[in-house]
Amino acid sequence: MILSNILLQIGQVLCVLLLAPLLQGFILKAEERVQRSRGPNIFQPYRDLWKFFHKQSVVPESASWIYFLAPFISFTAMLVVPILIPVLTDRPLPLSNMGDILGGGMVLTLGSFAIILAGLDTGNVYGGIGSSRTAMLAILAEPTLILVFVGISLLAKSMLPFVVNHLLLGSASAYWSPAHLFLILGFFALLLVETDRLPVHSSTHLEIYMIDEARILEYSGPLLALLKWASMMKQFILYTIFCNVFLLPWGMSQFGTAFGQFGSVITLLLKFLLVALVVVIVETVQSRLRFYRYQEPLAAGFLFAILAIVSSQLL
Repeated sequence: MILSNILLQIGQVLCVLLLAPLLQGFILKAEERVQRSRGPNIFQPYRDLWKFFHKQSVVPESASWIYFLAPFISFTAMLVVPILIPVLTDRPLPLSNMGDILGGGMVLTLGSFAIILAGLDTGNVYGGIGSSRTAMLAILAEPTLILVFVGISLLAKSMLPFVVNHLLLGSASAYWSPAHLFLILGFFALLLVETDRLPVHSSTHLEIYMIDEARILEYSGPLLALLKWASMMKQFILYTIFCNVFLLPWGMSQFGTAFGQFGSVITLLLKFLLVALVVVIVETVQSRLRFYRYQEPLAAGFLFAILAIVSSQLL
């Protein structure tokens, strides 16, 4: 039993590692199809990673050890979080008690913080722009993330994501409670911010909209591949938390069998398909905003988190 649980935990990490580019490819494809364009193949992110890993790195002369270490910190952080959250199974695994839901959020933030430092390290003006803009977004995004996690912890009387999942599975009143619905809306706003889907973001190299792309503009070769892969895994992890802990807690393996894990992967991809389509539609119908209006969706998410905490205490 212990061996099977360890293998299942490794399977969760491999699921995030290997399927994260597929989710990115589907989102990019869906965006283009909604805009009536053909778009890239859904497997294009795998090809891009292969290309970057086989290119030579060009290192700026002003780069320090932070420049070299940041991609590995970010990539490693994304491998730690799947150990703590329900990805393929809804039962706690051997190492899942190393950290609670707030601990997982802190690990995610650590990876982003390392990239912010890397963007500032080389002294490039675009890296400074991206890092400063990311920090400005984090001023509202991080408190909102903490409040959402506190709200779901108050609802479940526990800070372990597996306990939250079991509560929502076993109690329809808890799932449809105002507190939980507000938390879903609050986390959805965070999902748009953390996956670069706000109308102030851009995945291109347009100076006025560059945020994440600006931070990693000085990277190339294998180091750039690690950063791109880590970003895809972060997106996959956030989708997993949103689907398995908040919105759609059903469909995960209960006994950890091989057939159950395969079914969990298929179910997880179907959940992602539904959420990604909603995200793409929301992103597409919004008009492009000036950067200073970034606080509007973040303030809405913050308000939803506050309402969730207040309503959970009133019930």
